[in-house]
Amino acid sequence: MDTKELARRIKEAAYLEGDFLLRSGQRSKYYLDKYLMESQPEILAELGRRFAKFAADVDVVAGPELGAVSLAAATSIASGKPSAIVRKATKDYGTSKLIEGTPVTGKRVLLVEDVGTTAGAALQAAETLTQAGAKVARIVIALDRLQGARENVEKAGYEYHALLTKEDLGI
Repeated sequence: MDTKELARRIKEAAYLEGDFLLRSGQRSKYYLDKYLMESQPEILAELGRRFAKFAADVDVVAGPELGAVSLAAATSIASGKPSAIVRKATKDYGTSKLIEGTPVTGKRVLLVEDVGTTAGAALQAAETLTQAGAKVARIVIALDRLQGARENVEKAGYEYHALLTKEDLGI
């Protein structure tokens, strides 16, 4: 699937208009519903293949809960690298871990994320990974809304890439 076709399919599956409150606290007249996008097998597989191109020099692929879990799994399958899930908070039962799945201590990690506005969730996950002893090699976002994600990630000292931007979707 070429980039134009992927962008078309994502917009068709996930683009909503209305009045939306974003995680960043900003309001928007449009929303890219990651769950609608990531629940389509062809889209998810293609995103996994594209993320996998950034995984050659890493040991683990990680995604913050909940939206990027399927992206991390798809990237793991496409790249052959194990995956981890970065929680926002520990559970009060079971192992009470912030990072589930493959251990990341001493490992180079590719952090994948779904939609980036300010990259707050990605940066929180990167901090959690770093505190756990991982080295975040790069942060790659599926869809950049072009509202500061790149600038915030680079300011925090991480390498940044986006697979698509809102412009690719014609927004």
